[in-house]
Amino acid sequence: MVSSVNREMENEDLEETRGQAEEMNRIPPWNKQITIRGIVASLVIGIIYSIIVMKLNLTTGLVPNLNVSAALLAFVFVRTWTKILQKANFVTTPFTKQENTTIQTCAVACYSIALGGGFGSYLLGLDKKTLVKAGVDTEGNPTGSYKEPKLDWMIGFLFVVSFVGLFALVPLRKVMILDYKLPYPSGTATAVLINGFHTTKGDKTAKKQVRGFMKFFSLSFIWSFFQWFFSGGENCGFVNFPTFGLKSWKQTFYFDFSMTYVGAGMICSHLVNFSLLLGAVISWGVIWPLISEKNGEWYPQNIKESSMKSLNGYKVFISIALILGDGLYNFLKTLLFTVRSMHAAFKKKNAVISVSDKKDEPLDDLRRNEVFIRENIPIWIACVGYMLFSVISVIVVPIMFPQLKWYYVVVAYILAPCLSFCNAYGAGLTDMNMAYNYGKVALFVLAALAGEDNGVVAGLIGCGLIKSIASISSDLMHDLKTGHLTLTSPRSMILSQGIGTAIGCVVAPLSFFLFYTAFDVGNPNGEYKAPYALVYRNMAILGVEGFSALPQHCLQLCYGFFAFAVLTNLLRDIIPYKFGKWVPLPMAMAVPFLVGGYFAIDMCVGSLVVCVWRKVDRRKAGLMVPAVASGLICGDGLWILPSSILALAKVHPPICMNFLPGKSS
Repeated sequence: MVSSVNREMENEDLEETRGQAEEMNRIPPWNKQITIRGIVASLVIGIIYSIIVMKLNLTTGLVPNLNVSAALLAFVFVRTWTKILQKANFVTTPFTKQENTTIQTCAVACYSIALGGGFGSYLLGLDKKTLVKAGVDTEGNPTGSYKEPKLDWMIGFLFVVSFVGLFALVPLRKVMILDYKLPYPSGTATAVLINGFHTTKGDKTAKKQVRGFMKFFSLSFIWSFFQWFFSGGENCGFVNFPTFGLKSWKQTFYFDFSMTYVGAGMICSHLVNFSLLLGAVISWGVIWPLISEKNGEWYPQNIKESSMKSLNGYKVFISIALILGDGLYNFLKTLLFTVRSMHAAFKKKNAVISVSDKKDEPLDDLRRNEVFIRENIPIWIACVGYMLFSVISVIVVPIMFPQLKWYYVVVAYILAPCLSFCNAYGAGLTDMNMAYNYGKVALFVLAALAGEDNGVVAGLIGCGLIKSIASISSDLMHDLKTGHLTLTSPRSMILSQGIGTAIGCVVAPLSFFLFYTAFDVGNPNGEYKAPYALVYRNMAILGVEGFSALPQHCLQLCYGFFAFAVLTNLLRDIIPYKFGKWVPLPMAMAVPFLVGGYFAIDMCVGSLVVCVWRKVDRRKAGLMVPAVASGLICGDGLWILPSSILALAKVHPPICMNFLPGKSS
């Protein structure tokens, strides 16, 4: 009896081994994992997501992680493509998980340029409109310290600075993925989804997700189209519906029927949405009305509210204090965690590893490691690529921006690999990309060093250099982790990342100018406020002038909110998790301080939908929430394209739906 059970177990192990061996044999060579249809799919997905990300960048500055939905959309696109061709009696090559992975990587690399390219922050901070909003009467904000957005120099700048990060950490890919075994949660989640799609059971699941995605994509697009007819004027349409009354509407508390934010709220955690709502209540419900009562006492009555010497100054600098407090705490925490983990990993690596330890390593891991190591990337290619693009950047960037001296760029590229390693290691442990914090440090340092005349421009562009390298190299490690788990060649991953980056350097500026020419970008009272452009410019001014840039009593308030951000993060880490998970996130709280509370309400509606759905059917909610949320975001995002074309063609909505107070009885 025992022997028969043993034989059955041996047969099962043998079948599993054969299946794994067959899968290894079925893995296409690295140059076959990137296909023409894959590049076309990446281009389409990259364009859609670049427009969506650009809208979020220019409205709230808060963008959820869309990697998983990009993988889903890649699966939808290619499966639909192959089925259409098969019905037309064309022979198609099999759709593998390796191809799915490279499409996802290429698409994410494309829209990441729209996300991190500075179109809503440091590049737009150079705009003349942002200069005027920051106040040209200040010493650190001279009249000539601007550069108007243009397609030619923006595309050129992105091509010069975006490729350096691809080569910074290539020599350390084995150390990060195999030796240190960093989890990279987002990369792992994407790999699990892709692996699940390419199984018999996963195929059935994917079909349900595809149907859900298409259904809500269509509804979202039609709803956005319907809303357009009623938005023919200032403060018109469903986006200004006074859900909680006109008094609340004036304080930006209303539901604006935006499916993008509802979908984003379904993807973001409940804590993020709660933090946004709390920030909106504290700022627009309490602080701004109280400071408004000090009009004429704390700030002059005869200046516009949008001036940095008026109420807007408090909004901007208190937001900066929250962002810096949260960023500094998490930066130091991640750095400490990184150093401790690296030290532990180094000690473990130097320890004697017995043969039995290697035998105990799971067979799946051995197969993945074999594929990962087999597709070797010569170190000399990475070194030559990094040096080549660095030299180009050192020459070209100071020509584009004379305020940033060439030796500052040289120092930036000398320090960049070390900063990139720290950021990629920390992101691998915590899933937090801290590139923006490294960029802010560079912004303050360069703004102070360059002085009054050149400080603002030098700080903003220097911030972009460091942020770009640190962010792209971290994204590459996330993608390599996904490739490791899906048996995709690192060579094809890096090549697809490069292709996606090249596409993004063109698509992202085009997406930006779609909004910039069709809508009033930067208007503090409009839909496209671009809040972080003003934040980044004022950070640079603060670096040049110091605290003299702050309006009256603003410094004391900034100290208080900076301390609040640090203490809030500390409280979350020291109290038990069951209580700490409800402590708000200061970084999320800072966004409504500038933008308003309407989008926080939208995102809380998304969170409420997920909460109710999980109560009713937790299993189905776990399966369908990403697909439904992606459909809502993509449908509303795709409507931006025809609405922008209509705006450029001077075709205006025929109806203005507005709301006025009723006559008193």
